Amino acid sequence: MPKVALYNMSGSQVGDIELKDTVFGVEVSEASMHMLVKNYLANQRQGTQSTKTRTEVSGGGRKPWRQKGTGRARQGSIRAPQWKGGGVALGPKPRSYRFSVNKKIRRLALKSALTTKVNDNTIIVLDELQMEGIKTKEFVKILGNLPVEGKALIVKDVLDKNVILSARNIPGVKTTLVSTINVYDILKYDYLIVTKDAALKIEEVYA
Repeated sequence: MPKVALYNMSGSQVGDIELKDTVFGVEVSEASMHMLVKNYLANQRQGTQSTKTRTEVSGGGRKPWRQKGTGRARQGSIRAPQWKGGGVALGPKPRSYRFSVNKKIRRLALKSALTTKVNDNTIIVLDELQMEGIKTKEFVKILGNLPVEGKALIVKDVLDKNVILSARNIPGVKTTLVSTINVYDILKYDYLIVTKDAALKIEEVYA
């Protein structure tokens, strides 16, 4: 079982915590993580891009010149794709880019992402993370106490508005819950900061 340091908000190590092999110590599957990142990004796309075909642009109601005898190539409309101002051939139309991934691959990808953080020593477990009020300056101080160099994803087990609102204006910092954690965010951020309760809940849900 992987053992990681347990910190308090002052940045002092107060002990160690053993994480379950079934969640934080699996064989890393890069293929499943790649699929989940693609799935996440595809699902974020609005799919509202649109171009007009030759039937949708204005004009071009009659044949520009007669079929034969002019010496020029035959043309049926001045709004065909080869004309300036004509319709677009095979252009994009509004559609959904969403696709589904089965639950087994989702779980494997999440476990693999968590394991990479453990293997890279970029996971930090806090004994607790509580804010008495909405104070960004205090939250910056807490992050400064921890061995964090770069962007950080903070995971809590329950919704805490004080933590969310204190962290939201800090560049490179994002807060999320165990129920909404995803592979893309885990891999995107340099450090994963989880509370002890959040780590236990992740083990309970995904073990």
